Amino acid sequence: MNRALTLTAVLAALAVLVVAGCGGGDDDSGDDVAATTTPQASKPAGSDGGKEKPEAKQDGSLVEVGDSEFGRILVDDEGRTLYAFDKEKTDRSECFGACAEAWPPFYTKGEPQAGKGVDQGLLGTTDHDGRDLVTYDGHPLYYYVDEGPNEVLCQGVDEFGGLWLVVDPGGEPIQ
Repeated sequence: MNRALTLTAVLAALAVLVVAGCGGGDDDSGDDVAATTTPQASKPAGSDGGKEKPEAKQDGSLVEVGDSEFGRILVDDEGRTLYAFDKEKTDRSECFGACAEAWPPFYTKGEPQAGKGVDQGLLGTTDHDGRDLVTYDGHPLYYYVDEGPNEVLCQGVDEFGGLWLVVDPGGEPIQ
């Protein structure tokens, strides 16, 4: 009976951690909203458990459009949601250290590539610790570390001094 109570307590604690989702920053507002995305032209790629984004192919990372409860949004070729950080007013990243651990930058090797529904002219890069961080309409793009493909868990989260927002195909962060 003690084992059953201990197991129940452990499972309850894990459930609390999972619900916390986007926590760990300097200001977790609790505005987490879960949703799912459906990439329109998803191409499977290698993954290392979702904790770190694998390096892009030599021809550049692919940006696609997926459907979500927030409308059409930018995703990578695995269907992972891409976010903009509203604290950043230029294409220069302000997310380093603990921020970049929670919100890994979307890097590329080579010119980023536009999938269906994405405007190639809005894609670019900016330097981030000596690597090429993908930008879209001047917004550096990031993942949330604990999200997998087809998930939107952190839309509108206030963390590390700004809001994390999904981005529409026109390049506008969705409020």
